[in-house]
Amino acid sequence: MSIGHTLLGLLESGPRHGYDLKRAFDDKFGHDRPLHYGQVYATMSRLLKNGLVEVDGVETGAGPERKRYAITEAGITDVATWLATPEKPEPYLQSTLYTKIVLALLTGRDAGDLLDTQRTEHLRLMRALTARKRQGDLADQLICDHALFHLEADLRWLELTAARLGALGKAVGA
Repeated sequence: MSIGHTLLGLLESGPRHGYDLKRAFDDKFGHDRPLHYGQVYATMSRLLKNGLVEVDGVETGAGPERKRYAITEAGITDVATWLATPEKPEPYLQSTLYTKIVLALLTGRDAGDLLDTQRTEHLRLMRALTARKRQGDLADQLICDHALFHLEADLRWLELTAARLGALGKAVGA
């Protein structure tokens, strides 16, 4: 996820302080990975330097100055371009799991056990995501569905690989 583009998108609804941006980000996107304040301020500094945001006001008080940031026209254009650009599908052609299976075969270990252990871990995570999905709002349900669909594809691959372990062992020279 592009943190910069996400913060710019949040600024389209109006100027905000860094603290407010962090809170909005964490509320909408950061349930599993909240932003650190340092990330917010470093990103805002870069966006300011690149002319995508501007300081809309500064408040002084007992603590440090609080800058309020506003998106510029260039920032709006940048967000629009980012939103219109499709994400590159990740084909996972060099997966760690595949590497482990091949190495297990090459070293005489039981690749079937490795697949069973991985299947158990996938199912555990799927149960946890399903429980989270039942209790979540629509946004949480959609992000859980995204993860569940990927895990389901992984499970299909695990089953297919288990069925082909003998042939794979011969193909890799085990």
